Amino acid sequence: MKPAPFDYVVASSVDEAVGLLAADDDAKVIAGGQSLTPLLAMRLARPSVVVDVGRLPLAEIAVDDGLLDLGALVRHRVLETDALIAREVPLLPMAARHIGHTAIRNRGTLGGSVAHADPAAELPAALVALDAIVVVQGPSGTRSVRAAELFEGFFTTTLAPDELVVSVRVPRAEPSDACAFEEWAPRHGDFATAGIAVVGSFAGDGACTGVRAAALGVGAVPLDLSATMADVGVLGAAAVTPALVRSVATAVRAEAAGDDDRAELAGVLAARAVASMFERAPTQRAVA
Repeated sequence: MKPAPFDYVVASSVDEAVGLLAADDDAKVIAGGQSLTPLLAMRLARPSVVVDVGRLPLAEIAVDDGLLDLGALVRHRVLETDALIAREVPLLPMAARHIGHTAIRNRGTLGGSVAHADPAAELPAALVALDAIVVVQGPSGTRSVRAAELFEGFFTTTLAPDELVVSVRVPRAEPSDACAFEEWAPRHGDFATAGIAVVGSFAGDGACTGVRAAALGVGAVPLDLSATMADVGVLGAAAVTPALVRSVATAVRAEAAGDDDRAELAGVLAARAVASMFERAPTQRAVA
């Protein structure tokens, strides 16, 4: 099919883009176009105007004290391959390499994935696990919102129609941290059926002193599993044991209840992710 008619405007500044969105409730933003273009082609989206923000200076990557500041136009392929990102926030390349195919990752953007809020997307879940901050700009200025509070429902966020994602701020990993990302899809490049992102902090004696996790594909929004992981004993554990793995799988399966097969898969992936995180921890070694 062909898209319904719409006006097309290339924004020359963030202020101009926000102004265009504020002036028309039916305006839509396009950056990489990997999500919006198919919707336009199938006429599932029928905006009156498409605001192209792809030329704005929002692709910078900077270290700011304890945070890695990523512009909204940082491409998925950059998240996957950039050495600074891999060093400072290794969970992001782990997640990004699962997104579609290389051609999609070359065009898709971090901000676009966040704003699209696909519940099967890798980056929203990774950002929830990382406790990232999303910076948005609207007519009244900028504001910051935690990733866990941004996603509201299927393809729905708490962004106002006239707000634009401008950056994502992610806590930098410490040398004693470890992380893992596991997902399952029918074929390489397909949308994931389920996936798990987990991040842990470890003390010198090998004990896990902090853990955050999130699941994708098991609900309308990324499922924050941080409290669940702490409650089943990941927090404080000194090694991966069979009992811990079983407890993680059982608890996550219960949290993801709704689709029995998907919940079962989420439990298996969570157990794998926790085991992998412990194996990567600098002070840890998995116990058989």
